[in-house]
Amino acid sequence: MPRVNSRWSPLRVLAYAAAGFVSLLCLYPYWWMLVSAFRSTEAILSAPLRPWPEAPSLQVLSEVASIGGTPLWRYVLNSVVITSLATAIGTVVTALGAYALVRRPDVLLLRLLRLGFLTTIMYPYMLLVIPVYIVMYKLGLLGSYAGIVLFLSLSPIQFFLFEQFFRTVPRSVIEAATIDGASEFDVLVHVVLPMARPVVATAAIVSFLLGWAQWLPVLVVSRSPDTYTLPVALLNLNGELGVNFQGIMALAVITTLPVTLFFLLAQRRVMSGMTAGAVKG
Repeated sequence: MPRVNSRWSPLRVLAYAAAGFVSLLCLYPYWWMLVSAFRSTEAILSAPLRPWPEAPSLQVLSEVASIGGTPLWRYVLNSVVITSLATAIGTVVTALGAYALVRRPDVLLLRLLRLGFLTTIMYPYMLLVIPVYIVMYKLGLLGSYAGIVLFLSLSPIQFFLFEQFFRTVPRSVIEAATIDGASEFDVLVHVVLPMARPVVATAAIVSFLLGWAQWLPVLVVSRSPDTYTLPVALLNLNGELGVNFQGIMALAVITTLPVTLFFLLAQRRVMSGMTAGAVKG
């Protein structure tokens, strides 16, 4: 009897077909949003499930070129600059904090820091609005870029990624560097971090993706549209244009397309970093 190729067995083909079908279902909302950006509001309301536009037009770009009197390029620039700075600060600070906790777990302040990060994961952002507003007011950072960047730099997930990886670093490697006369900072920079490159990349990518999508911290700290990012502009567009679904969908595409492409290009790095950070020592 002819041997059945196990690579293309009926069960495997069925599994791939089911996975492909589920993927199409997950991609359809984004495709609908992309198509709706080229359809008028009347067309969207009359035939909402149409899979392609009637007459593609770029006229909607003129409608979202300025939102609330602020040009669109300002929102784009704010998103790039604020998210990039918050990612850099959050990655560096969480790496230093996680390394200090792993090296000195007996220090009470470091254990309280870990507990604080764990608490921020458990509680939603809504419960942090009032205390964050009070802290920013006391520091004089309301309405400033620095206040927004510091708020978005809060990275509890990245902290635990670094902590889990640093626990897997062999103690003998650190002790050998210490015997050679290296300080703790030298050990971290020249020994541990080169080993943690996948985790560093993952922490930076995850922080950037999460920070790009945040709108509540920006809305709480900001005092004018000059410091708004794209997600906040999208929220304002919804209130300003009412039922102009075409404008809303066009701005939604502009907001999500960069991070979508960024994640598709970096997903392999994210998965390898997650695996490296999840290894149990």
